Amino acid sequence: MKATFLAGAAALALVPGAALALGLDRSGQPVDILFEDGNAFELSFGRVMPDVTGTDAAVFGGSGSGEVAENYNQVGAAIKYQLTDRLSFALIADQPFGSDVSYPAGGSFALGGTQARVDSKSLTALARYEISDAFSVHGGLRRTRLSADVTLAGLAYGGLSGYNAGFEEDSDTGYVLGVAYERPDIALRVALTYSSKMEHDLKTTETLNGIPVNLINPLLSASSTTTVETPASLNLDFQTGLNQQTLLFGQIRYAWYGDVIVSPVFFDIAQDGGLRDNDSLTDIEDGYALTVGIGRRLTDKLSGSVTFGYEQDRDNLVSPLSPTNGQKSIGLGLSYQVTEQVNIAGGARYVWLGDASPATGDPRTARADFANNDVVGVGLQIGYKF
Repeated sequence: MKATFLAGAAALALVPGAALALGLDRSGQPVDILFEDGNAFELSFGRVMPDVTGTDAAVFGGSGSGEVAENYNQVGAAIKYQLTDRLSFALIADQPFGSDVSYPAGGSFALGGTQARVDSKSLTALARYEISDAFSVHGGLRRTRLSADVTLAGLAYGGLSGYNAGFEEDSDTGYVLGVAYERPDIALRVALTYSSKMEHDLKTTETLNGIPVNLINPLLSASSTTTVETPASLNLDFQTGLNQQTLLFGQIRYAWYGDVIVSPVFFDIAQDGGLRDNDSLTDIEDGYALTVGIGRRLTDKLSGSVTFGYEQDRDNLVSPLSPTNGQKSIGLGLSYQVTEQVNIAGGARYVWLGDASPATGDPRTARADFANNDVVGVGLQIGYKF
């Protein structure tokens, strides 16, 4: 069973993306292009439009938050060369992690003015060697650049309201290792890919209401270094033909976000006088996300897909910088084979975000309730064989 055409439908599961998914995940760190036939190039564009609002806890008056999650774009590109019958090479550029959260300032909302921005860019170089017609191994290096800026504001933060931490860009290199099993006659492929964690030393400038922290505490420096680890992850990608016209596909992704600790010096001291190390601006647990879908050939040139996604619920008390808890989604896509070389795929995804209660303090105390929120994502992918 030849599944090159139907595989385009499987790619639609990853095109539109989903806001606020599995910690800071944005791209899912795909390696699919390694399994394309011959030489290939792909370019993808996505637009993600969240609708995330909440209400203050009653003790703060129950006022509304306004829209707190900003729209964002997602861009990716990849190229793959078939060097020999069994050896291939790929370069993949993506934006693996991100956050765009901004609580409107002013008004009486207890978290008003709180903001978080995380930007990242990655370039991954991978090689794949086919041991046999059934088994292959792949691996390589990933270089990631990371920067961030966080502001804590509002009554919920007490004396820390007005705190800002700016994290300058830093890069680190990790590795990727994987193995795959294939049966082309039934379009079966199962690929397991491990991505290592990376350690970023981010030059950090902290202020409180615009005042440098060294003027508040003479024992501190105007700037310091905050070490932040991006999470290790494991992707299990699978597909199999159900018949000559239909493909079942999906992915299970697990990421170790519990290792992501962001603990600038002044913030750490302010939390408990420095009695406990590594008080973190973030509060993200390890977790998994699942996507499964069906692709169907509609005509000689056109195929369609429907995908379903699920991310597990965790502790309902969450960081105000990520005010959701789990999600469910449905996506629809179309793939059109323009010529033998050119394929265009597009799709949309609707995401139901899980209810959550942003919390601050020690012990953690709910400051607001976020419920009935959602996300719409749209995407386009252009593929070219050469």
